Amino acid sequence: MNRRSWGQLLTAIIIVQVAGLIGSVATFTSITTWYNTLVKPSFNPPNWIFGPVWTTLYILMGIALFLVWRNGLKKKRVKFAFWVFIVHLFVNAGWSIVFFGLHSLFGGFVMIIILVLFIVALIWKFYEIDKRAAYLLIPYIVWVSFAGILNTAVWLLNR
Repeated sequence: MNRRSWGQLLTAIIIVQVAGLIGSVATFTSITTWYNTLVKPSFNPPNWIFGPVWTTLYILMGIALFLVWRNGLKKKRVKFAFWVFIVHLFVNAGWSIVFFGLHSLFGGFVMIIILVLFIVALIWKFYEIDKRAAYLLIPYIVWVSFAGILNTAVWLLNR
């Protein structure tokens, strides 16, 4: 990799981490207050696990974005996949804002369904450009699917 590639990789990872940081602002203020008052299912992981998991997933997402981006944004399908990824980051951060910031369990459920659909689309589009990028998103969709199940359980337990 040349200097430009390293810059692209770092930029891609930073873009994704910033989206995570935006979502975490809403999360941090609610995790020890509102979220602690909710009834949670037995399979709810301890709170400390979410930070390391999301940080790892955001790094993998950044690497995936880089692998697609380095194919050239002048190519129509690369540019489309890149922008779908950017829009998806807003949905990703939006889930935290809706669920934790607005304390909307049902809204979080709706947002996570939209997020899963975006991730499926991303895996498909990334696969067409760089299979490695698509594979890097597999842990992400697995975790978000689990988060969707958890979100649904919390919503149903607290209606």
